[in-house]
Amino acid sequence: MKIRRALFFLLPISILSFGFYLKNQDEGEQVLVKAILENLARHHFNPLKIDDSFSEKAFDHYIKSLDPNRRFLMQEDMDQLSMYRHAIDDQSLNGSYEFFELALNRFNARVDQTEKYYKEILAEPFDFTVDETADFSEDIPYALSEPELRERWRKYLKYNVMTRLSAKLDVQEKALEKGDTAVKIHPMDSLELFARKDILKNHDDWFVRMRKLDRKERLSQYVNAITSLFDPHTNYFPPVDKENFDIRMSGRLEGIGAQLQEKDGYIKVVNVIPGSPCALQGELAVNDLILKVAQGKEEPVDIVNANINDAVQLIRGKKGTEVRLTVQKPDGSISVIPIIRDVVILEETFAKSLIVSDEDQRKIGYLNLPSFYTDFTGNKGRTCWKDVEAELEKLKNDGAEALVFDLRNNGGGSLSDVVHMAGLFIEKGPIVQIKANNSSPEVLKDYDPKVQWDKPVVIMVNEFSASASEILAAALQDYQRAVILGSHTTHGKGTVQRFIPLNETLRDKSVPDLGSLKLTTQKFYRINGGATQLKGVTPHIILPDNYMYIETGEMEQDFALEWDQIKEVEYNTADPKWLRNLDKLKKESNKRITSQPLYTRIEENAKRWKSERDQEVFTLNLKTYRAEEAEQKAYNASYDSLFKPYEQLKFERLSLDRPVIEADSGKVNRWNDWEKRLKKDPYLLEAVQVSEDMIRYTR
Repeated sequence: MKIRRALFFLLPISILSFGFYLKNQDEGEQVLVKAILENLARHHFNPLKIDDSFSEKAFDHYIKSLDPNRRFLMQEDMDQLSMYRHAIDDQSLNGSYEFFELALNRFNARVDQTEKYYKEILAEPFDFTVDETADFSEDIPYALSEPELRERWRKYLKYNVMTRLSAKLDVQEKALEKGDTAVKIHPMDSLELFARKDILKNHDDWFVRMRKLDRKERLSQYVNAITSLFDPHTNYFPPVDKENFDIRMSGRLEGIGAQLQEKDGYIKVVNVIPGSPCALQGELAVNDLILKVAQGKEEPVDIVNANINDAVQLIRGKKGTEVRLTVQKPDGSISVIPIIRDVVILEETFAKSLIVSDEDQRKIGYLNLPSFYTDFTGNKGRTCWKDVEAELEKLKNDGAEALVFDLRNNGGGSLSDVVHMAGLFIEKGPIVQIKANNSSPEVLKDYDPKVQWDKPVVIMVNEFSASASEILAAALQDYQRAVILGSHTTHGKGTVQRFIPLNETLRDKSVPDLGSLKLTTQKFYRINGGATQLKGVTPHIILPDNYMYIETGEMEQDFALEWDQIKEVEYNTADPKWLRNLDKLKKESNKRITSQPLYTRIEENAKRWKSERDQEVFTLNLKTYRAEEAEQKAYNASYDSLFKPYEQLKFERLSLDRPVIEADSGKVNRWNDWEKRLKKDPYLLEAVQVSEDMIRYTR
């Protein structure tokens, strides 16, 4: 991939189907890590010194990835392994895997040991009337003895059985309440037995999956623990088909349409592809943790601590089949989400727009862009900047007086399209700076003096607006061309990655295919000189949301590159009349927000999410647990009920779109669903009202 003026991939995460396998290549292992480190030293934006300090970080990071919850390794294992704490740097450069071999052997031995624990523990009933707690904190000390480790497993298993038992009790209680005779009612001891059997099967499956991981897969995990020290977007990839890569990066996915990431033993949802089955179903959301996967009505399989590739295989399936995901929400609540697998509807991933108005009856253009898509294959397919240009033209023709440009949950895409798109709103000038290590910045400019949209603009962003979204928002903010509205900051992913085929960098051409290294080679900088990395873009108008007290985005990632700044470039800012009244815009928006009880509840819920997320000690008393769970469910139901349709919001499909939509019943249904969701969106209502304020100040 070319580095200059090319299609840079700006997505903050990797598509769920990417795996980290190294198959049938034992003979290449000796040069693998050395080749990776040499390329990192040569090409990474911020190459690290490979020394004892590096070795310490690699040691800790690998052990954490191997046993994130400290339920396998003991302190005596750590005492033995710690002799290698300062040796990984030398071993990596010499092609030695002595530490890796020992760590894997110790881990496998503990797997054998703990397999006996869970089978013995689950063979006996639990007493849920005892008042005791379980500590699930990440920094819990390693067990000092086998009895202590076994006790840790007992509490962990008891908690799992308790939650399963509570769910079964809920089913029975609802059946009795509704008079549903199809549900058989069982006594408590039978339900407890059923719950233990469920957890036993889940752990049997989990241990089978762990044993199926061969040495090559474990080695790849070890290698990635080393590469990720450079930054969270630098990873080792096994041999991968380029055509499949292009397909996945363009969002053409089959299955449920979610992007996943393995973090601290959990499979975490990091993006929901617009128009995908899970997006249309509506319940699966970013930051959800997938705990179990069931095929239709079959028994669920526990995927906590599972390899992400195994999890993906369970979640994927044929079009029309059902997968049921047991997920943990950020507030700690558990939900079972049924999703019918399908092919992602590509039309739903493209830019689309409509006219929205409220009681003021001004026509406000609403344009939604799910990603900065482009034709990565070079087959003259659709590109987002041209689609946005066309949507703006349609909005002008239908009389829109201002534009609300929605970049919420937009994870990025093509840099080339960002530059062209920003040029639709300004006459010409610099859009973004990109800089490699120890080199002068390159300024990417818009050279076209044509302005496609010269009316007021509000750009909506949130914590999941990343990369290319941040470049566009930052550029129009710096040009004083738009009001940015949204969460306290955007994602903060301001780096560029490229792939390097490792074998192309080796002199010995007899080495089998080692795969590729994806590494960070450049950073983005605003035209005012500040990086978007880590800090993201701070909106002019900040609205409360559920994540406002939770650390999200790039700052949540281990080893993220730091924020910095370079010299600003020369550019001419706009001088719109509304800008002179920006303080008034902010005050009027704040007055509306503080007067609405919904936003007060949103902020309260955000604090609650923060509290739930920080919880580390959990009760093992069933009565106490069910009381807490009932309180949580009641709160969730009360909170969800607040999001009702705003009757003052009216939508009008564009004149050029109506015939196309009405000719396809499927499109009609999808547009209806989209408009229903928008009608309940408090942030859209506020964006419309800010747009109306801008119109008043422009005249």
